[in-house]
Order: sequence, then structure tokens, then C-alpha cells
Amino acid sequence: MDRRHLLRLGGAFGALGTAAPFALQLAAAGSAAGQSAPDYKALVCVFLYGGNDSHNMVLATDQDSWGRYFAARNTGADPIALMPAGTPATPVGQTNPVTGRVADAESPEAWGGVLPIAPKTAQAIPAGTNASSRTFALHPFMGSLQTLFGQGRLAVLANVGTLVQPITKAQYQAKSVPVPTSLFSHNDQQSTWQALSTEGARTGWGGRFADLVASMNGQNTLFTAVSAAGNAVFLSGQSVVQYQLSTGNQPAVVISGQSGSSLFGSSLAPSRVRDLVTDTDLTSNFAADYSTVVARSIAASSTINSAFTQATVTSVATAPTFTNPITGRTETNTLALQLQTVARMIAASSSLGVRRQVFFVSLGGWDTHDFQNTTQPNLLAKVAQALSYFDGALSNIGGLDRRSQVTTFTASDFARTFTTNGDGTDHAWGGHHFIMGGAVRGGDIYGQYPTLGADVSGFNNPDNISNVTIPTTSVDQYGATLGRWFGVSDADIDVIFPRLRNFGTRYLGFV
Repeated sequence: MDRRHLLRLGGAFGALGTAAPFALQLAAAGSAAGQSAPDYKALVCVFLYGGNDSHNMVLATDQDSWGRYFAARNTGADPIALMPAGTPATPVGQTNPVTGRVADAESPEAWGGVLPIAPKTAQAIPAGTNASSRTFALHPFMGSLQTLFGQGRLAVLANVGTLVQPITKAQYQAKSVPVPTSLFSHNDQQSTWQALSTEGARTGWGGRFADLVASMNGQNTLFTAVSAAGNAVFLSGQSVVQYQLSTGNQPAVVISGQSGSSLFGSSLAPSRVRDLVTDTDLTSNFAADYSTVVARSIAASSTINSAFTQATVTSVATAPTFTNPITGRTETNTLALQLQTVARMIAASSSLGVRRQVFFVSLGGWDTHDFQNTTQPNLLAKVAQALSYFDGALSNIGGLDRRSQVTTFTASDFARTFTTNGDGTDHAWGGHHFIMGGAVRGGDIYGQYPTLGADVSGFNNPDNISNVTIPTTSVDQYGATLGRWFGVSDADIDVIFPRLRNFGTRYLGFV
């Protein structure tokens, strides 16, 4: 605190009268300085590997939309249609009044109805529907996200996907407009979401963001792009190298022989091993580069593990125990554990001297061609618990609410077919995603929620082709909106997202 600021505080207390002695003024000044939020921002990508069926995550519930949804999904050997809002859970072994089927733990009848949400802004009625207005809901196992939506810290981005340029159903059928390469391939679409091109891409848009802000992190630029979920092209920059952490109280992996004061009974051995593996006086460029990476790893692991012993970091709330809502058994919620590591990194940001960070976490298992009623509800429950936990953990880090400094968003390979294949869904295209944070203009749905329903006699869905929903919002617009909040300039956004100029709206306004 400089002298001018201190005198200004003293003058403010003086206006209250002589009852506030100077010692109290100093104490108050110190408290105010200690509780001021640091200049910090973080983006957290939550990637759902395998392609999430977001048609069962965020649902349109007006009578027109719901009728088509239920007709398309309440079929097959194991129907995947959820129950209408307000429907009580049917006890296992009893008959559900909506479907006439006997409920078991793995059937939607046993879960109760979908959970209504009320967007602040009315969604436009898309072509092909008879509704006078649209209403919406979340999956029955996402109650904590229903709460966050109502509190204004969670938003939904509707019908987003990989696009080259806007495309209509007629253009798709006529093949008159280009579409992303390998549109329904897991690996290629994961890469296109993360790096804007198919498998083999070298840099991702998260890493490109990190390139631009790394200088704000002083000597610890290595901690600008951090993954708690292994290697991800999303975090690969042109100069920034992503740093990978594990979950746990000591998240940095330490090279064997470097974690203690002795090795094989010798106090000199650890330093001798370090000299060997970091020797750069080598004739091989490969060996020299390898030793540089190892030396960096040793230094970084020591810095991170030391930072994670600080009281501010260790006080971060522990991820709660997770119970599988289908089986009732306790399971590990790996997504919550990864977000716990992210929360602890954010808590350590001040001591590390970092002001801008991009994080990557993930949860797999979303490729629900079969047994969707067994798999997806449990995964959605894990996402809901993990995001709710993360929101709570960020609300009190060292006595500060850091939620306005952190924006978390979901992504996935693609959504899935609107119709069921009997007990699951297949690869598709446009889907819905969540954005969470204190800076998010929450409690609303952004983008255009599509017309629902498969093409049948007398009904031609303008947003659907072969049971695949055509996106109306691009990943480029999604990423550009996040980048602008993060501090990336318009000019740099145009470089990172060169296809953005193809879309009329650059920024979507959700943050």
C-alpha cells in the first residue's frame, strides 16, 4: 500500500470522528488490503469425451416440443425418454402412470420428472413448431445445476457445434456449403472442438489464449496452461507448454530419487542423480532437449508441491463423496477431484505469481450407443456434483469469493441422434452446453434452441437431418466469447478463430 492510499483511508476514518484511533485505522487498512481480490482470471474447460446426449440434459418442455421429444424417445427395448416435469418418481416394481411400464432402478420412470428452469429471456419460436412459447428443464439428476441456474451463475448455450459457416438443412442436403471434415468421428471432432481442425492439430485455442497472457505470469509461465486430465491439444500453444497435474495433495509427479534428502542411504545421491538427468553438455540435441525438460520438471514439481502445503491451499473444500443415483453405491467422481486440484491451483496463484491461467479437466464414458439409461444419468449426476462443488469451493478461498474471476464451460465431441436406436443414441452434431461463473450472465439460454422432432409424414423439421440436429451456433463463436472475457483482443481473436468472420454475431453475450 502506498502513502497516498494510506492517507486517504485515514481521512475516511477521520470523517467518522475521533472514536477510531489511528491503530484501528491501520488495522482496517491492513484488513482491506488483505481482502482485496487479486488481478486474476481463469478459464476452465470441462470436456465430456465420447459425445454427450445433451437432448436429455437440457430439454424443451412446452407441449409442442415435449410431444415430439417423447414420441421419438419413448420407444425401443429400453426407452430413454425422461418423465415430464412434476412427475413423481415411481417406486421400483410399481407401474408408472405416464408410460404404463413397471419401473426399475435403471428406467426413467424411477427418477421423477425433469427439473424446470425459467430463462430470463424468452426463446424465439423456431420454424416448424406450433408452440406459443417455450419452456425448459434439466435432467432429473442435475438438481444442483437447477439451483445455480436460478441463482444466476449458470447459463446454457443451445445448439452449438463445429461449423465452417452457417448452414441450412437445404444447403446440407445439396452439399452446397462446406461442413467440418470427418463430422461424426470421435478423434477428429474432439480435435476440432479443441483446436479447430481434425486430429493431428498442433495448437488449441486454449493454448493460443495462454500464449497471449503468459507474460503476465512472471517467472512461472509454465503454470499458464494446466491440465488435470492428461495431455490435451486444447492447451497446446505456439510457445506455451501445458503443465500436467494429478489429483491429490501433492499433484506434481516427482522424479524418483528427488523427493527426499537421501537416496540409497546417501545424502549426496539425490543431487548426483539430478546432475546426471539434467546434464546439458551433450552432443545429441535430443538428449540436451530432454535434459532441459527434466530440469524444468524437477523445478516445477518442487514449486507446485511446496505451494500446495500452504494454509490457503489446504483449506480448499474437499470434493464430496459421490453416490451413483442408479445403484446407490459410492463411486469416485474423478471430475470433482480434478476440479479440486484446479481450485487449489487458483488458491496458490498469488504465491506462484500467476495472474492468468487456462485449465483443462475431463470426464469420459459418454459414447452411449447402448445402455444409455445405465450410463448417462450417472455421468450427468457427476457433472452436476462436480460443478456445484467447484462453485462452492471458489466462493471462499482464503476468505475471498473468487467466482467472478473463473469461468467454467463444458464441451464434447458432438451431441447424439434425437431418436433412440433402442437403448441408446448414435453420433450426431449440434448440442447444448453449460457456462458457469460469477461473471456469467446466468439464468438464461443463449443461442437458438432448435425445433425438436424427427422428420415424419406431414412434418419436416428444418433443424434436423437424418435425426441429427444442425448447429446454429459455432464453436468459434463460443470460444471467441470466452476469449474476449479472458482479455484477448479482437485482432487476436480473429487470428485464433479465422472462421469467425463467416458468422454474423461474433460474441454471444453470456459472459
